[in-house]
Amino acid sequence: MWKLTTIVAVAAACLPAHAQDSADELAKQLSNPVASLISVPLQYNADFNIGSEDGTKQLLNVQPVIPTSLSDDWNLITRVIVPVVHQDDVFGNSGSQFGLGDTTPTLFFSPKAPTSGGWIWGVGPVFLLPTATDDVLGAEKWGVGPSALALKQTPGGWTVGVLANHIWSVAGEDARADVSATFLQPFLARQLSGGRTLSFNLESSYDWKGDAWNVPVNIGYSKVTKWGGQMLSLAGGVRYYLETPGDGPDWGVRFTLTLLYPER
Repeated sequence: MWKLTTIVAVAAACLPAHAQDSADELAKQLSNPVASLISVPLQYNADFNIGSEDGTKQLLNVQPVIPTSLSDDWNLITRVIVPVVHQDDVFGNSGSQFGLGDTTPTLFFSPKAPTSGGWIWGVGPVFLLPTATDDVLGAEKWGVGPSALALKQTPGGWTVGVLANHIWSVAGEDARADVSATFLQPFLARQLSGGRTLSFNLESSYDWKGDAWNVPVNIGYSKVTKWGGQMLSLAGGVRYYLETPGDGPDWGVRFTLTLLYPER
């Protein structure tokens, strides 16, 4: 069976000065989830040592981000996460499953200009769509809730912020458990020269129905570069789980290829 893999090549070490300036600006925008930048991240995740059979879960998140200008003062940022999953023995000796997971679109309404204190923010709804192709890959529920984001970028190249949302199920398969889940992601990034960024975040989530935390720490390194006429970002990193529900994974890896479409 076909399995998810990501092939990431190493970009050229040096760019012309004007290209480096462009790369630095794009790297800064990538650290801002509500920047006016069309991007298509292809994020590959692999988690290991899951459950009693030391199962493995591979996840390819296709995450297009599309900003739309609503007025002179406001943007609408549409962020969609479509997961493609391949997993082996994640529920004991449960065999392999492959297919789509549930889709989560988020709409952020965000001012184009930062506040007087330099803060960038956005608010809007988040949705849960039951698009999973296997009942073990999704919740089989429709859901909705609020989402909010706040961040600040300093002249010294630091980005600090937090993203949060909560989803309640509102319809779906009656035999499946209801959804009430909070996602909280504090993040910190240090922009370096040449379009490089070092990032840290906690992708913590709390299941209110199951009374359980899932708290992975992600450390990543990325670089903006150009292949032919296409601007893109290459990223890699590791993940360690501080807490997981049940016998969850110990650690994992992440590699991301992000296609960038800056305004011309």
